Amino acid sequence: MGALVPPEDLPNWVPGNVLCASDDLGWKSVFLRSYHYLGQDVIVPAMRDFMIVGYRLGATPMQRRFDGQWSHATCAPGAVSLLTRAEQSHWFWSETIDVTHVYLAQDLVLDVASEIMERPIAEVTLADVLHLEDPVITFALQAIAAEAQTQGLGGPLYVETLARGLIIHLMRKYASIKPDRDLQGGRLSSQQRRRIDDYIDSHLDESIDLKSLADLVDLPPCNFARRFKRATGTAPYAYVLDRRLERAHRLLAFTSLPIKEISASCGFADQAHLTRLFVRSRDRTPAAFRKEFGKAALTRG
Repeated sequence: MGALVPPEDLPNWVPGNVLCASDDLGWKSVFLRSYHYLGQDVIVPAMRDFMIVGYRLGATPMQRRFDGQWSHATCAPGAVSLLTRAEQSHWFWSETIDVTHVYLAQDLVLDVASEIMERPIAEVTLADVLHLEDPVITFALQAIAAEAQTQGLGGPLYVETLARGLIIHLMRKYASIKPDRDLQGGRLSSQQRRRIDDYIDSHLDESIDLKSLADLVDLPPCNFARRFKRATGTAPYAYVLDRRLERAHRLLAFTSLPIKEISASCGFADQAHLTRLFVRSRDRTPAAFRKEFGKAALTRG
């Protein structure tokens, strides 16, 4: 199979006028494009993302060949079509129509599926349906399309919330889910653990988020978080915080660096942030710890 096609490249195979696009709106793992199409006979290539087509304006007889089988329907406003990812299909329609495409990235779909099943997921396959009328899907498509037009407060978070609800609905009715039966039993391997530890230690002075860690081992964030906790007994955020405090502890004990500089080098927002968390974990301020450690060192000497 060749490279999978991202949403923005689809007009190379299916020409049409773009009516609306989410390309520059900062959305993550959810993409929208609306098109005005004339009748045509086209091959839709294997797409990178799961694809949902909502019919907005105009009605047309529609024929589609998928997996060697032709299906036929009349598609009009209120109808939707479902396409799984990474599969080619052949489409033919004769009339002018306006449609909305919503694309769901694989990482988001796997993440939601992992949350639903409460276990790692290897694969999700969306049913191929040329024509269905489902008010839940229609509402989600309309809400996502409206957000692309209005660009309201918190747009990316709002769209992801809508998409997660939509994915749950698709999982319930139109998808098959294949659990991950890896030999690690849902845990991280020792090699993955070393890669994560090395990354954390070399980036402690920076912001470290869940997605950055998950990307290191090519897992969806939710799946990664579960595996990480099984392997370490703690959540990724708490683990990173412990590493920050351990480094601060060593620097306070064995260097004369100013506490403000130590807080920055360990990734704390400021000295007050370090002090607050240090007191919570060590029952004393960084300055008090340094003073006590120095006295203890003199006594041992």
